Amino acid sequence: MRALTLDTDPVDGRWAVAQELLWISDGPPQPGWWQVLRAQHHRSGLWPLLLGAISERDPGRPWLDEGDLFPEQVRSAPGDHYPGVLLGGWWASVEKDEPWTGLAHRGEITTDPDEHAAATADLLLEFDWLASPRLGLVPAGRGADTLAAVAWSGPLNHESDTARISCVIRSWEDRFGARVLGAGFATLFLSVAGPPTTLAHARHLATEHMAFCPDNIWQGAGSLDAYAESLVGAPMWSFWWD
Repeated sequence: MRALTLDTDPVDGRWAVAQELLWISDGPPQPGWWQVLRAQHHRSGLWPLLLGAISERDPGRPWLDEGDLFPEQVRSAPGDHYPGVLLGGWWASVEKDEPWTGLAHRGEITTDPDEHAAATADLLLEFDWLASPRLGLVPAGRGADTLAAVAWSGPLNHESDTARISCVIRSWEDRFGARVLGAGFATLFLSVAGPPTTLAHARHLATEHMAFCPDNIWQGAGSLDAYAESLVGAPMWSFWWD
């Protein structure tokens, strides 16, 4: 990997190269660090990512231990796909009786997505949503692409080519002001600056989320309608794959 050059380095150089895919801090991140590094992205080309472990007892997985990240599985690039086609295909595999209704319309973005992301990143740390958190830096042009760049395997039981996951998140970045904040072993956290404000809009978006991550509904909300209610005005989306 190329040399790490930052205008402002909140960890004072205490970075390690993780599996030749990203840099990772040797200690837990502090509030404000994500924002400091995000502000440098246009110069550094490095997107900050809050990294969670599989558990407090196993803090090296998946980022530091060999065998949890799978570059060979990333067989395409995010721009090779169309999000509606991907989501429609996943939808057909998880909901065989209902037709795919297409992409939900754009949300109304009423706050700056990057400012909202910075505040939400701090909340992730404040409420300990990540096990043994570390701060990562990923060479990627935008947040959605970090997951493909590090060959993250969180959705492996649902989709093995993470570029397809990144493609859909690109669309959410554009339509809902989403920003990738952090990822764990099989969890993902996005800030959302333009969430749906009506139940009808949220119900349409919920079909995208179910196609993308059916376990959010099957092992979470229990029904698409209940899940849709949770999306109305939600400032952050989280996903978990079994």
